[in-house]
Amino acid sequence: MSLIVSDRRTLVVGLGITGLSCVRYLLGQGRSVAVADSRENPPGLDAVRTEFPDVAVHCGEFDADLFAGFNELVVSPGISVKTPAIAAAREKGAAIRGDIDLFSDAAKAPIVAITGSNGKTTVTTLVGEMAKAAGVKVAVGGNIGTPALDLLADDVALYVLELSSFQLETTARLNAKAATILNVTDDHMDRYASKMAYFQAKQNIFNGCEIAVVNLDDALSQPMARDNMAFIGYGVHRINPETYSLREDEGDKWITHGFENLIQANELGLMGTHNLMNIMAALALGEAVGLPMDTMLTVARQFKGLPHRCQFVRRLRDVDYINDSKGTNVGATVAAIDSLKPAGGQLVLIAGGDGKGADFAPLRPAVKDTCRQVLVLGKDADQLKAALGDAAPVTVVTDLDEAVNLAAQIAESGDRVLLSPACSSLDMFRNYEARGEHFMALVGGLS
Repeated sequence: MSLIVSDRRTLVVGLGITGLSCVRYLLGQGRSVAVADSRENPPGLDAVRTEFPDVAVHCGEFDADLFAGFNELVVSPGISVKTPAIAAAREKGAAIRGDIDLFSDAAKAPIVAITGSNGKTTVTTLVGEMAKAAGVKVAVGGNIGTPALDLLADDVALYVLELSSFQLETTARLNAKAATILNVTDDHMDRYASKMAYFQAKQNIFNGCEIAVVNLDDALSQPMARDNMAFIGYGVHRINPETYSLREDEGDKWITHGFENLIQANELGLMGTHNLMNIMAALALGEAVGLPMDTMLTVARQFKGLPHRCQFVRRLRDVDYINDSKGTNVGATVAAIDSLKPAGGQLVLIAGGDGKGADFAPLRPAVKDTCRQVLVLGKDADQLKAALGDAAPVTVVTDLDEAVNLAAQIAESGDRVLLSPACSSLDMFRNYEARGEHFMALVGGLS
């Protein structure tokens, strides 16, 4: 990477692992850098002071006058660009950027970019594993694992990035070789004024894209601006010569490409139709960057999924317990309910937490068709109960411990107990992982 000495003054807004990666990268480019964070003791502060003692760090309430003194603000994804000090700096001519915008300028290898309300970590991981199995020097990160700027290296042949809507807000032109919006459902409505604003942020993933991978079952997956892009489509019962699809063939369910059966659903370790869609998306993205099909199918067979995403926990007295703690929005929970209804039973659903301003109404039809009972907890339990109405019996419980014990009493032979909260965990747990781990421990203690 060449050193670019610049008199541009850049303020990194927000620390944490992303902000720290921005500081390292910008200093490596010869930039004049300072840092601001609204927290008095943000994560990454000690690292900045140790590694870069000459970098000025401003902690506490944002100062609009301070921000106005910089040509460029590099804003961490957790901070809204509508924050008054940032908006005022923009009005005075400051460029507002993010780490992915910086990354896209620097990356020399092709980029596979993945966003969506649900499934993006699974698809990102799958594509990364497929590339690795094909012998490609691949770097995987972004919204998961390693920050994008820390992935940059001269020997990387392919970047595979999971991207959030927050990261895409500040990404002007990604120039991905292949990109996809897996799906769009209500999420982060506490940050966005409308679903359309959330959708428009995700659309930035297609700016400069060469090949768009499109979920044909979700209209919001399609690029608004075409820009001479090529397209690869996938969906349920969408069979045509160029499309990945699902179909029944002599009683078996297959993933197909065109009219060719590729792999049987029962060969795969992932549960649910939504995960078959994730596999199709991964195959399409891999095709777009030239990965061999045989290798991709081998990886798909071996992939057992990620923790807290429709994860089988145990079977007790002919009842399956499923941990989908990563189901932090309504769309994810609807997908889990629709995909995981047992053939000979019903679901007992455990849901609730902080709904982040979402509309719970879309849960109602799925619950009505599938659930024996719903147990709700957390900050928005009463709102969730009201939205479900008489779709199924709904009981408010005080905590996850009570929910698991009650679910074990309610569930009948052939049922599944599903933790899929449709909500953030932050009202009761450190994160969704802690919630899922507590659920698994509780289930493990049932007798």
